[in-house]
Amino acid sequence: MTTVQEIEKAITQLPKDDFPVLREWFDKFEANMWDEQFKEDVQSGKLEKFANEAIADFRAGKCKEL
Repeated sequence: MTTVQEIEKAITQLPKDDFPVLREWFDKFEANMWDEQFKEDVQSGKLEKFANEAIADFRAGKCKEL
């Protein structure tokens, strides 16, 4: 399978009992992709600006306890 359309067609042909299995697999797959992207963003410094802003806001008393 090389295209989204082929994957979509294959999914429509799955037995109904396989949908929860597919959903669970995809949720884990997507979460792992997000974790990897986050890790890359942290290591590259992309999030440094946001961290510094949050720390500055905290120190300035602009935060409240949840």
